[in-house]
Amino acid sequence: MFGSRLPNKPSRGAAAVVTGAGSGIGRAFALEIARRGGSVLCSDINLATAEETVALVKELGGQAWAFKCDVSKLNQVEAMAEEAERVLPGPVSLVINNAGVGVGGKPVGEAPIADWKWTLGINLWGVIHGCHVFTPKLKQLGRGGIINVASTASFSAAPLMGAYNVTKAGALALTETLAVELAGSGVSVTGLCPTLVKTNIKANGRIVGESSKLFDRLMDRFGMSPERVVNDALNALDRGDLYVMPQFDARMIWRAKRLVPRSYARGIGLINRFGVSRLH
Repeated sequence: MFGSRLPNKPSRGAAAVVTGAGSGIGRAFALEIARRGGSVLCSDINLATAEETVALVKELGGQAWAFKCDVSKLNQVEAMAEEAERVLPGPVSLVINNAGVGVGGKPVGEAPIADWKWTLGINLWGVIHGCHVFTPKLKQLGRGGIINVASTASFSAAPLMGAYNVTKAGALALTETLAVELAGSGVSVTGLCPTLVKTNIKANGRIVGESSKLFDRLMDRFGMSPERVVNDALNALDRGDLYVMPQFDARMIWRAKRLVPRSYARGIGLINRFGVSRLH
């Protein structure tokens, strides 16, 4: 199960850094990378949950280390990179910029600026910091990969999610820019754009009002397991895919926005105008 890195397969035998590795998608990434023969620095703002992930990796027979990091702060991401170089058995070859928070429930103009700043710091600046610090190292290495965890929110423009939409759109734009800049370098770049994934994003976030209730109902009905999402993402990285949308609804939204943008906007606007609660 645990082997050496395979040619052109950045997810195999990687020396990886995963942010937000204490739960959800980040934990699933750490475990799957270990199953693919890699070693992982498990970073999270909550050191205790990162250590839990490390213990799970070790139960699989893999190698992992925990590190506390607030990705909104550049100096902490730089310290994380130094720690990765110190503990991992080889140079960092895979970076998963996953740490994120959920915010929603109020329209632009009513959503507190404090929520905007908090969300931008983690969801967007966290990805910027990760790419800023690790891209030169991967480019010099001449191989490896970066997965930036965006969201279908990066292009769906769902109402009452302004701050979240903006941060995820920025993360996807950065991913696309990196893919162009790193073309031919040996480094693959993939943007992960799921819809609903069964994680702690609501419990750790600021989703309020009717949006909170709707989120719970939709998650119960349609939420995908982090393991499936992560497996799809790593396979996409190995194929060299720029985008990965694990769920059918994400792919349909992607197509609708591009094929019938006016109709899409009108439809979403009607849902917002008349209230999502009337649809149930």
